[in-house]
Amino acid sequence: MGIAQLPDARIHYEWTGPEGAPILLFSNSLGTTHRMWDSQVADFVRHFRLLRYDTRGHGASSTTPGPYTIEQLSWDVVRLLDILGLQRVHFCGLSMGGMIGMFLGAKTPQRFHKIVLCNTAAKIGTAETWNARIAAVRTGGMSGVASAVIERWLTPEYRASHPAETREALQMLEGANPEGYIACCAAVRDMDQRKTLGSVSVPVLTVAGTHDPVTPPSESHVLAESIPGAKYTEVQAAHLSNIEARDDFNCVVLDFLQR
Repeated sequence: MGIAQLPDARIHYEWTGPEGAPILLFSNSLGTTHRMWDSQVADFVRHFRLLRYDTRGHGASSTTPGPYTIEQLSWDVVRLLDILGLQRVHFCGLSMGGMIGMFLGAKTPQRFHKIVLCNTAAKIGTAETWNARIAAVRTGGMSGVASAVIERWLTPEYRASHPAETREALQMLEGANPEGYIACCAAVRDMDQRKTLGSVSVPVLTVAGTHDPVTPPSESHVLAESIPGAKYTEVQAAHLSNIEARDDFNCVVLDFLQR
């Protein structure tokens, strides 16, 4: 574990895996922490040194005054790499983390070998939807949105058959800092990268969840068709495909990164 001191924030990060192995950076989704990637650790450390961090406003990282922007959160990643002395790494981000990956692939491609964009889109939702969620959190805290969010994160079948994993995801969400969550909601609300996808010049894999109501497969198809040379894959899951379809997710992502 460590803390990277940025000019205006502290970013918490954690290393796992053998020194000297290729480095893979994981970027979390809205309302989670670096722990959302626990399902990947055992398989991925056989091939990579994993760098997981908490996005600004989440986990043990600083919650600075909002609203945030995806650009701001993306430069946090570049500064983290600079502080750690890392010139080039692989990147895997889900949802908000995927939006960060799109920005990085377009603006700082020289810092990344390959990028995996999971359950994400160049533009997610409408301003009205995000404003309503922000208002709900301001009024009722994280518990005011948790039950509705978890229903979009994981399918009913998975929630019924995996109560422990569902409970862990829900606890992450309910434990999120409301102000950090609101600030990142604004970042996702205000970002539209549809016109810059053609500028992404890093090998990209898009991962869609067949049953994802937040960023359905059609959104991942747009990414794959708009980013030069990008590849598309789909797993049987809702929004948190890395948790719900762990084995298939790990297989397809590892295959892409190791080619």
